[in-house]
Amino acid sequence: MGLAAPGAAADEPAPAEGAEQITNGDFSAGTAPWWWTANTSGKVVDGRLCVDVPAGTANAWDVIVGQNDVPLVAGETYLLSYTASSTVPLTAQTRVQEAVEPWATELATADPVGTEPVTVTHAFTATADRPAAQVALQIGGGDRATTFCFDDISLRGGAEPPVYVPDTGSPVRINQVGYLPHGSKSGTVVTDADAPLTWRVKSADGSTAATGSTVPGGEDPTSRQRVHTFDFSALTTVGDGYTVDVDGQVSEPFSVRADLYDGLRSDALAYFYHNRSGIPIEADLVGEEYARPAGHAGTSPNQGDTDVPCVPGVCDYRLDVSGGWYDAGDHGKYVVNGGIAVAQLMSTYERTLTAADAEGAELGDGTLRVPERGNDVPDILDEARWELDFLLRMQVPAGEPLAGMVHHKVHDAAWTGIPTRPDQDPQPRELHAPSTAATLNLAATGAQCARLYAPYDQAFADRCLRAATTAWKAATAHPAVYADPADGTGGGTYSDNDVSDEFYWAAAELFTTTGDSAYRTALLASPLHGDAGRIFSAGGGISWGSTAGLGVLTLATVPNDLSATQLAGVRAVVTAGADRYAAQSRAELYGLPYSPPGEDYAWGSNSQVLNNMVVLAVAHDLTGEPAYQDAVLRGADYLFGRNPLNQSYVTGYGERDSENQHHRFWAHQSNPDLPHPPPGSVAGGPNATAVAAGDPAAAEKLGGCAPAMCYLDDNGSWATNEVAINWNAPLAFIASYLDDAGDGHTAADRTDRVCQVSYASHAWTGGSTVTVRVRNTGTAPLPAWQLSWLFPGGQRIGQSWSADLSQSGRTVTAKPLDWNRALAPGAVADFGFNTTTPKAGPDPSVFKLGGHACTTA
Repeated sequence: MGLAAPGAAADEPAPAEGAEQITNGDFSAGTAPWWWTANTSGKVVDGRLCVDVPAGTANAWDVIVGQNDVPLVAGETYLLSYTASSTVPLTAQTRVQEAVEPWATELATADPVGTEPVTVTHAFTATADRPAAQVALQIGGGDRATTFCFDDISLRGGAEPPVYVPDTGSPVRINQVGYLPHGSKSGTVVTDADAPLTWRVKSADGSTAATGSTVPGGEDPTSRQRVHTFDFSALTTVGDGYTVDVDGQVSEPFSVRADLYDGLRSDALAYFYHNRSGIPIEADLVGEEYARPAGHAGTSPNQGDTDVPCVPGVCDYRLDVSGGWYDAGDHGKYVVNGGIAVAQLMSTYERTLTAADAEGAELGDGTLRVPERGNDVPDILDEARWELDFLLRMQVPAGEPLAGMVHHKVHDAAWTGIPTRPDQDPQPRELHAPSTAATLNLAATGAQCARLYAPYDQAFADRCLRAATTAWKAATAHPAVYADPADGTGGGTYSDNDVSDEFYWAAAELFTTTGDSAYRTALLASPLHGDAGRIFSAGGGISWGSTAGLGVLTLATVPNDLSATQLAGVRAVVTAGADRYAAQSRAELYGLPYSPPGEDYAWGSNSQVLNNMVVLAVAHDLTGEPAYQDAVLRGADYLFGRNPLNQSYVTGYGERDSENQHHRFWAHQSNPDLPHPPPGSVAGGPNATAVAAGDPAAAEKLGGCAPAMCYLDDNGSWATNEVAINWNAPLAFIASYLDDAGDGHTAADRTDRVCQVSYASHAWTGGSTVTVRVRNTGTAPLPAWQLSWLFPGGQRIGQSWSADLSQSGRTVTAKPLDWNRALAPGAVADFGFNTTTPKAGPDPSVFKLGGHACTTA
């Protein structure tokens, strides 16, 4: 038995035999009962209904032709078909829905219509009895006038549900971006063969670069595919255009290079600038196709975010909640999603201060696509501040009944459709009730902000810390104010009735920043403290609704006042979680570090894969254990093509990448005048509950799908193909980690370190005395050395000698004096200082000279 043949798209259902539900679908009786919007007119021409579509309409629904009073019966499968053409190509938004708000939808598809007649056919199963539904063709949203004509429109019950077979291309599945020269390299092949097969890695010139035998794996339960795996880690030769041949079937091409992920770091972070609210997105930063006016800035038709009222009954004040990032495919802004996203961006930067292998140069000022570049602040912190400013504005003002709490979200009063550019959204904006979860998100991110921004803007850092401590007090006074799970009109609910994880995260960040014993007490008293099974569960440990893991990672990596024993316990939680995810990666036939119970792939499963990779990456930073990095690399393989669909889930990366993610502006599939998502946008990924969630695109094609196959690269599939800030944030973290890992070395064995630091502290009552030695271990002189490290939250510099020491927040910088400014190869500089507070935690262990890590003696 040989390899499985490449899959092909097939979704043609059997002809419907039921009664016709459309009246006058051939237009032999004229135009009745068809209707159209007031800005057009319709007439029958050569047996077809033709409508003139005016130029310059903003939205698809600005021009509609349709028919009402179409009866649908729950559970019945219907076949809709029509033939259409347009004098100027457009995308028809085909809808079968209720005829009144909230326009409950049974079918929603985007169908390209060109100058030659094309037949559109869709099957769907009605989810409810709808005695007076509507069939509507939305055809507006174009810059140019056109004439749209259609005929032979039919809607019949009794159709057989379609059998959708995705196009999966080659059965040989690899990372379509490539592999790091010194990293693990593996793949999966779909085959019915029982015995091992020979694999060959072919160079671009056709020569064999490596060969071996596959390992039969049986049936993969996540995809219901029979597969083998193969490993070619011994291949380390740098090159492009490699392919893997297994029994005559050839993979997509890939590269072996150290700089594979350099562009992804920048692209994944540019995602956030693209999705800023309240500021124009400039062409000189993102290109003409992605440039747009400011969204929700109060310019018609926007009603703006600068003076927003609450939904009725929540509050009697109005707030300026401008700025921030749009959450996902819609225009809502949610504190609990923004909180985890901005925390992970700040952690991406903070890792460059705490991890020996992390380099900060590519996140520094002038490196990323942000308009603030050139202000002497790292660009990644400029981007994070755009969201932090918004989170601060969401806090309930002093003097109000819930002062210090934080509003859960702000969004449109009603859902907008696709496509809608942010500046063209006409809906009123509304603030929704405060919640304990949102309040603790501000407490956590405000505390992290305070320690990271202190070297650059002390006033802003102080403002963050005041807001954080105020939020903590408000949350402890109101510990059980939950978001309403029914509050889902116009935006997502993001309801969460267990906030023990948010309390733990906030306490961890506040304790790390301040050293205040009250936060230590809250940490140690939490039932989550030390519980690796709950914090990093088998189904995935970090998400917007599960944030304790963020606190653990901070405590494990950022200097703080935990005792050595307590710190060891926290780090043991990280490695226990990493051990679990590394074991999952080794066991999964597609290598991903994600194995939810019952193969229940969650909504946004790719973000869960990425967040598990974050845990593995941090564990590798802490321990240098190769197995953790191997699992991170296998996770990247999955995301970039080594998966059951042979799909790279990141736009612009790989031969078969997602390009139609659910987004109201990046909606090329729905309107050819609009762009695809920009490179570096990660799709949510397979979702086993997509059909049950009511996703109409999923309902049409994914009924009965295997869990890891429950995905559509379709602009209308909000349950499998949406983008989101809290999904791109861990992608940015991992892209930075992978780019740093490109040289294949850990801090212990790198040969390019040019400095070594010895650090010794001696405690006494009320403080400590510290001596430091810096040695030039390179081959060239260091003309003006500058050493930096992080203090625990409570320590402060006092008297110093033999160096010029300064402290901004927790960052300590030592510069030479005139007499020890230059260090020749092998030379040392000794200096010291006293601290004005007692030593609590372990000594710092990461020291950076000019942004590059030194070894420690």
